Amino acid sequence: MSDSVLVGFLLVFAVIGGTELIDRTNFALIGLAAREPPSRVWVGATAAFALTTVIAVAIGAALIAAVGGSIWLLRLGGGLFLLGYAGYLAFVPEHQRRPPSGYSAVTTAFLLIFLLELGDTTMILTILFVSTVPSPVVVGVAAVLALALVAASACLIGSRLGSRVEPKALERFVIVVLVAVGLLTIAYALAPGLFAPLFG
Repeated sequence: MSDSVLVGFLLVFAVIGGTELIDRTNFALIGLAAREPPSRVWVGATAAFALTTVIAVAIGAALIAAVGGSIWLLRLGGGLFLLGYAGYLAFVPEHQRRPPSGYSAVTTAFLLIFLLELGDTTMILTILFVSTVPSPVVVGVAAVLALALVAASACLIGSRLGSRVEPKALERFVIVVLVAVGLLTIAYALAPGLFAPLFG
């Protein structure tokens, strides 16, 4: 494994995993694991994370193909989108997301995570990483492994703590992460030479 591939893998793993730890999806998973068998919840959640990651990587690859040699435009647009999404989270309150009910634990977890992840922070970041990390396969594998690990920790926490975990306490940190990654992505789009030691 070359240095750039390893750096890309670790970067995706750390950012996707760290963001998911404090994302609303993770707290929904904790709540679900407090009521359903944790192992079944993990299976359903991991399957949903794998599917949304495949979708995100495919979208990222399609966007790269569409812009051709102007990949910096995709990076710039992605960075601006992250800043806009951070503003959306900061100023628009969330009310409605309720877990689906009436299904098995595996199906409930799959539907919950799939619906929450579509267009969510980690999916957007995965799409963006396809334009910055040399290999889409590395992005996909790193993201799925990070999300599966976070899902396992959520199921463990849920089985012990249940509803005592408060998701809103960490929402501001999500916004800070989005702004930081958005600004770094814009910098990478406009001055890629600054990041040459990382991505060669």
